[in-house]
Amino acid sequence: MSKESKIYIAGHRGMVGSAIWRQLSQQGYTNLIGLTSSELDLKDQKAVAEFFATKKPDVVIDAAAKVGGILANNTFPYQFLMENMQIQNNLIDASLKNDVKKFIFLGSSCIYPKLAPQPLKEDYLLTDSLEPTNEWYAVAKITGIKAVESIRKQFDKDYVSLMPTNLYGTHDNFDLNTSHVLPAMIRKFHEAKENDNAPVTLWGSGTPMREFLFVDDMAASVIFALENKLPEHLYNVGTGVDLTIKDLAELIQKVTGHTGEILWDSEKPDGTPRKLMDVSKMHELGWKHKVELEDGITKTYHWFLENINSFKQVKMS
Repeated sequence: MSKESKIYIAGHRGMVGSAIWRQLSQQGYTNLIGLTSSELDLKDQKAVAEFFATKKPDVVIDAAAKVGGILANNTFPYQFLMENMQIQNNLIDASLKNDVKKFIFLGSSCIYPKLAPQPLKEDYLLTDSLEPTNEWYAVAKITGIKAVESIRKQFDKDYVSLMPTNLYGTHDNFDLNTSHVLPAMIRKFHEAKENDNAPVTLWGSGTPMREFLFVDDMAASVIFALENKLPEHLYNVGTGVDLTIKDLAELIQKVTGHTGEILWDSEKPDGTPRKLMDVSKMHELGWKHKVELEDGITKTYHWFLENINSFKQVKMS
């Protein structure tokens, strides 16, 4: 790929898409394309086809998806299944029909079976049943992976799927009703610190283990896939290191400067005991994460503080 290659980033305003855009710009790529959902509805097959026929991108990075937590997935299963398939199918099919040279499809570790052995290897895909609370989203993403694989097999195109572990970082979602565990903890500890270091109550026992990847490292993995021809169709992207939720809480407490008590509400669910990615395939190719967890949390907290006024309309619950 040259620095002038026309690169379309679907979902360029999200946490992942915006990180990819920033890094491509910093590395001298000059021909980036990004459209908001009001400018191009990715669920509209005709509109997507017209966009591709007109703009003729060389590369497509699919960071667009309908996402949400357990409650949203359970409440709107049809939308999570259908809208994600519409988005990715339109992008993948239009890319194939318009001879897009490289397509990078982004997914999630939830594609793997609920009870798959740890750490999660790419080979475990479709070997057992999924986690019921997000299977609709997972099934959609699996169809995207299979579409990419089938195009490689049938048309020998340089299309690849990258499956990240839990992502966090700047431009994250800090809404306590919809955010994931790490940004939610940052907000809770910060607001408790501001409230005379009040106690912070967290869900579950604190014993489940989770892996976290800073979003700039995810963006770097996408650029690695862009600049190299990867030999297989599916790769995990993560750190290969996890920690307990209790350890995570204590690390975030340290970074935010909260000195109060941490309380655990054991009546609330813990979720999956462990979800660690095997990232040996990416390591063998030469990509590895650079941002360690404490440094990443510190960067994320600083960004949170700089943008705190945009979070204040949602009261802490």
